[in-house]
Amino acid sequence: MDLILIICGFILCLAGIVGSVLPVLPGPPISWLGLLLLHLTDGVPLSYWFLGITLVVALTMFVLDYFIPAIGTKKFGGSRSGAIGTIVGLLIGLFSPIPFGILIGAFLGALIGEMVFNKTERKQAFKAALGAFLGFLTSTFMKLVVSFIFLFLFLWDLIQNWTHLF
Repeated sequence: MDLILIICGFILCLAGIVGSVLPVLPGPPISWLGLLLLHLTDGVPLSYWFLGITLVVALTMFVLDYFIPAIGTKKFGGSRSGAIGTIVGLLIGLFSPIPFGILIGAFLGALIGEMVFNKTERKQAFKAALGAFLGFLTSTFMKLVVSFIFLFLFLWDLIQNWTHLF
């Protein structure tokens, strides 16, 4: 049973890394589930402090993921229409067959949201779209860092307790 938990936990940590880039999957919470499965094995001691702190980090990143692009849009002078356009553009870009569709979708969504729904002039709409794009990149980078740290912690705990597992 421990081997199944370890394999599933490792797969969840890898899925969390993928989820950090794809806006459909919540990356850090998925990676945290991988850590939880590892700590549910008999060979790795269950540490409530470790799991609690990493859960708070994962949930904080999950919440910040929704605010950072909007903060970027607002910081660069955008409106709510630009922030909503960013989210719609992300989703459309995710399923588009073009390379970097997510990045292009976020930028174009904010630009269209500002120009069409908020009637913003081109220069200001471009600036707001740039803010949304930078916010998306910042959020993605932060999620990737957290998910890679969780993978590292998973592997570290696995190696440290290898003899107790088998």
